[in-house]
Amino acid sequence: MLIGVYGASGCGRGIMPLLRAQHPRTELVFIDDGQAPSYVNGHDVIPWAEFLKRQSGEKAVSIAIAASKTRQTLAEKCSVAKVPLVEARAASVVQMDEVVIEEGACLSPFVTLTSNIRIGRCFHANLYSYVEHDCIIGDFVTFAPGVKCNGNVTIGDHAYIGSGAIIRQGINIGAGAIVGMGAVVTRDVAPGVTIVGNPAKPLIKD
Repeated sequence: MLIGVYGASGCGRGIMPLLRAQHPRTELVFIDDGQAPSYVNGHDVIPWAEFLKRQSGEKAVSIAIAASKTRQTLAEKCSVAKVPLVEARAASVVQMDEVVIEEGACLSPFVTLTSNIRIGRCFHANLYSYVEHDCIIGDFVTFAPGVKCNGNVTIGDHAYIGSGAIIRQGINIGAGAIVGMGAVVTRDVAPGVTIVGNPAKPLIKD
């Protein structure tokens, strides 16, 4: 089997060791279509076209790109090529009852998912973040390190939750919203809005 980590920058370099531990007898490479070096942290860096050409009975990809729209574009590229997305999961992840996660998640060390949770495609949950009971999380959502998502929260597609943010129980966060670093979210957030502060309020640009 051949597994490619799409993205050889910081996010990808954090995901590769998780996949190496999960798949110790599998060939692992970085996929990068930019000007990345040809070798990073013990693994080849190759473009997508070369990944497709490499001889292997089975292939899969983990998309380790922070930008959610780019993740979606690459997920669609993989779908067209009939290359499935693989989940990257640290051994220290805690997952409890009735948690459903769609394909392509990247779950970093010390992530906790409690019970009765539904999570969409290509979810990124960074170090020490958690999702409490009865949450619904859309596609291509990103949690930066230390996000605290309490129970009965709904988060729309492509939302970004910044490092250390706290989301109060029962909140709805709209698609494409951005929650700033350290924000304390006590009210619903409309789609596409950026909020910051404690309590979190819409960002007003000068």
